[in-house]
Amino acid sequence: MAAKWIELITGPLEQKKQYRDAKKRIDALPEPYRTVANAQHRYTMYYGGITDGDTLVQIFLDLADLWERAAVDGTPIADIVGDDPVEYAESYAEAYGGTQWVDKERARLIEAVDDAKKKENRS
Repeated sequence: MAAKWIELITGPLEQKKQYRDAKKRIDALPEPYRTVANAQHRYTMYYGGITDGDTLVQIFLDLADLWERAAVDGTPIADIVGDDPVEYAESYAEAYGGTQWVDKERARLIEAVDDAKKKENRS
């Protein structure tokens, strides 16, 4: 019963376990892959603004997979991120879609403008 109550407030505990496992995998990478994977992880947390837990967990599981494979294969970092690491990280996050914090604010903005137009037309 307590677990269901906690999950109601914090979200599914399984997602948190998967997230922690992905983060441990990233932290266990050899250098320089660890540095880049952690930087991409941090950037995704700030840039992505994703509110869907399943999507966020999948992003980080795939991120761990990507950088583990690159480390095993010895793939140069530049071959993965290209010339623009910001564009790469943003494209990576955007490929997953998912609900973002800004979606709620976009809907509020649209509703406020629509309401204002209606009031304006009544006058």
